[in-house]
Amino acid sequence: MDTNLLNRTLSEISHIIRADWRNVNYAAEPYLAAMSALGHIDDPYGFDSGRSIVLYFLSNAQTWRGETAKAVKAELKRRAKY
Repeated sequence: MDTNLLNRTLSEISHIIRADWRNVNYAAEPYLAAMSALGHIDDPYGFDSGRSIVLYFLSNAQTWRGETAKAVKAELKRRAKY
C-alpha cells in the first residue's frame, strides 16, 4: 500500500483517482464527485454517510485498473473496513 495515501483526505484521494482514471465509469462518477466533497469516511454527504459513498464507488470502479487503482482501492477498503 502506498503510505502517501494514509494521511490523505477523501477529497485528495478523489483527485488522485481523476488524474489516473481518464474515462471514469459513468456509474462511479457520482460517487467520485461526492468523495471530492468529503474529508473523512465518517463525514455525512446529504442523507448518505461517507462510508456508503466510498463503498458505492468501489462497487462501480471495477474497470479501473493499474498500480494506482490497486493502492487506492486497498486504502479505501481499509478505511471502510470492507
